[in-house]
Amino acid sequence: MIRFAVIGTNWITEELIKAAREIEDFALTAVYSRTEEKAKEFAAKHDIPHLFTDLGKMAQSDVFDAVYIASPNSFHAQQAILCMSHGKHVLCEKPIASNTQELRNMIAAAKENHVLLMEALKSTLLPNFQAIREHLHKIGPVRRYFAGYCQYSSRYDAYKQGTVLNAFNPVFSNGSLMDLGVYCIYPMAVLFGKPEQIKASGILLGSGVDGEGSILMKYKEMEAVIMHSKISSSYLPSEIQGEYGTMIIDKINQPEKVEIRYRDGKVEELTRPQRSQSMYYEVKEFIDLLKAGRTESATNSHAHSMTTLEIMDEARQQIGLQFPADQEK
Repeated sequence: MIRFAVIGTNWITEELIKAAREIEDFALTAVYSRTEEKAKEFAAKHDIPHLFTDLGKMAQSDVFDAVYIASPNSFHAQQAILCMSHGKHVLCEKPIASNTQELRNMIAAAKENHVLLMEALKSTLLPNFQAIREHLHKIGPVRRYFAGYCQYSSRYDAYKQGTVLNAFNPVFSNGSLMDLGVYCIYPMAVLFGKPEQIKASGILLGSGVDGEGSILMKYKEMEAVIMHSKISSSYLPSEIQGEYGTMIIDKINQPEKVEIRYRDGKVEELTRPQRSQSMYYEVKEFIDLLKAGRTESATNSHAHSMTTLEIMDEARQQIGLQFPADQEK
């Protein structure tokens, strides 16, 4: 049994708990919130025996083995390092850090304390992403990877009325690239590695974050095109185009339908059965790694997380998107 704590009491934590409770080796034993009222409310709702409002005391406690971090992006690194320094394993929401320097510090802490650190990017651990990886060779030499995640944010309505919520606040290392673009970049890093050239553009909002953007990347023999937006929506599928055929993926952030359309008109269905609680797979991967005594995932690896953040750092630099976290050492 792996005893978990959660940091963050938002909807994504609720979703993870629902999914994780389908795994028999998962036990939820602690919750952290900045306010006692919220901690008590969340603990009562989910039958959590221990609650904390002091992160230092929580990290030092012996009531949990691993922690799921779902706080704002800018808090990920410091909270993860604190927990790892006390021997706790960390499953950290995407993006795992604000920038590559933070991630380097996190990886160093994980290695120093011999603990598991994994980015909670669910899509690359889904059965349908496995189908993509296993059948990719069928489309021949890959020439283009196209992925888009554009979803109009309900919080943008509040923004236009003059209320800047977390999603559009640079203090929390947020914005379109960090929140949605990461879903396009991470699978690309897993499948193809790091590109040779990056050309980014985007629209910066008055609050200092990006509302939308595009990235064109060049590999040795292929291109990658990425679109992301929190101020408009797209309904296009994503594609991996090869010389023999094109792999069509309904949603890059959560692939549920995958097929290959060959040049001769033949269509091959690759879709696999998948649990409705899609976060099940990231928790299962994390727990399986712990049970096997591993400190890194082969898919959501430190290297793949680093490649993703390197691309995002470069894209942010090109469009002039800076976070307060970038100034911290």
